[in-house]
Amino acid sequence: MEHAKNYVDLVVETFQLNQESQVIEIASNDGYLLQYFVAKSIPVLGIEPAVNIAEVAIKKGIPTVVKFFGQQTDQEQVAKGKQADLLLGNNVLAHTPYLNDFVKGMKIILKPHGVITMEFPHLMRLIEENQFDTIYHEHFSYFSFLTVEKIFAAHGLTIFDVEELTTHGGSLRIYARHNEDYSKPVSQQVSELKYREDAAGFMQLEYYFSFGEQVKETKRKLLDFLIKVKREGKSIVGYGAPGKGNTLLNYCGIRTDFLDYTVDRNPYKQGQFLPGTHIPIFHPDKIAETKPDYVLILPWNLKTEIITQITYIRDWGGQFVVPIPEVNIYS
Repeated sequence: MEHAKNYVDLVVETFQLNQESQVIEIASNDGYLLQYFVAKSIPVLGIEPAVNIAEVAIKKGIPTVVKFFGQQTDQEQVAKGKQADLLLGNNVLAHTPYLNDFVKGMKIILKPHGVITMEFPHLMRLIEENQFDTIYHEHFSYFSFLTVEKIFAAHGLTIFDVEELTTHGGSLRIYARHNEDYSKPVSQQVSELKYREDAAGFMQLEYYFSFGEQVKETKRKLLDFLIKVKREGKSIVGYGAPGKGNTLLNYCGIRTDFLDYTVDRNPYKQGQFLPGTHIPIFHPDKIAETKPDYVLILPWNLKTEIITQITYIRDWGGQFVVPIPEVNIYS
């Protein structure tokens, strides 16, 4: 929520958005981000395909079109007089199986001097920090900056600026415009990131070949740690039930023989089981009841927040385990 609010404050000031502007968000969810534009009296429109989630946004007073984003939806909105001064999408680009249709749609719905901002996990961070557990079925693509630039260019869009963010283990926020809009020059950050990716080998297939072995070694190290802990007669439980956690646990073959249970603050997950591993999910209070020796943090990108939430495990000598980029123990 803080990340969303800070973003809104930034773009409103940078692009001088006001009551005459139109903000459109792709995959607008329950309106958690657009509400900050509404609070500034800036007109918004959400495009969200999930009916139940869109209804929550509509009840908050956030206009929402319940459809998938793409050329057809965008042409319909343009015909109704809706075009974006700011078109944004956070953590949606990697989720679309129809990437070209998706980017073409952006071109259609963007005003001549409008701006696109998109946030997505950065492939450079995924590989360099061994974040293989972020590879799962909801993601159809994993983007380097060089790749995204080529895709946007193919549809008449120029990326003129980029920021590197800490969210989701390391993300990019790109800023794009129509090719014809020369009022927004390409920044030095664009050139620098392209140079770094090129120098690292992102345009060479060989760069990617070593990743598989790196992932296998991470699995071996995590299993070595778990086997050692269990042989010492100590207990270990999980914190969180995220998608990335299921990738990690299933790939490593970690079930209740290693992990007694996991916990999650989401009430819809409590009382259920993790898919594949059948590890039970409880309320976080379970940790205080059973006093485990170790807590394995599955949403490692939120480790600082989680350690703060359950710092009380230190009262009985409990320790935190973070599995990515490799096994680290925090007392």
